[in-house]
Amino acid sequence: MFSGRELDMNRLSTEEGYSDLDEKCSRIYVKDIMETRPVTIKADDSVERVLEVFNENEFHTYPVVEDNGDFLGIIDQNIILQLLLTHRVSRLDHTHLMAVKSLSEFARGIMIPHPVTIPPEMDLCEVAEIMIKHKVDRFCVVDNDKLVGIICKPDVIKAIYSLRG
Repeated sequence: MFSGRELDMNRLSTEEGYSDLDEKCSRIYVKDIMETRPVTIKADDSVERVLEVFNENEFHTYPVVEDNGDFLGIIDQNIILQLLLTHRVSRLDHTHLMAVKSLSEFARGIMIPHPVTIPPEMDLCEVAEIMIKHKVDRFCVVDNDKLVGIICKPDVIKAIYSLRG
């Protein structure tokens, strides 16, 4: 059985461990661990090409960019499933926007425009906190309107795990 003093000391050393991890974590930046060459979709790619990209790769989300690298939006698996199985989508989801997307011929017409992005200078603790709080699995990393990378929850987990020492 522990005395009150021993319990406080155990709690303190645990808090110090977390504090140490927080300190280490705050010195690592998104730009240090992000994928700098993500598979992207061009805004003017055909919907058929987008389907091919999803079929050829195993990612959940793809950034959509202009030819000059400007970041425009994302296309995720939900959009692809809705396009492939429009007739099976709930009637509640049959909106004007869904109709427009189902008729679109290019990536620009089916993408989610202006998703939440993060800067490359955000620290690891901040991005982890946002991912936890808002249940986000990945972010596009944007600097001066240009896509510079993508970071996913497994990247963050691996980086924090390696800092535990």
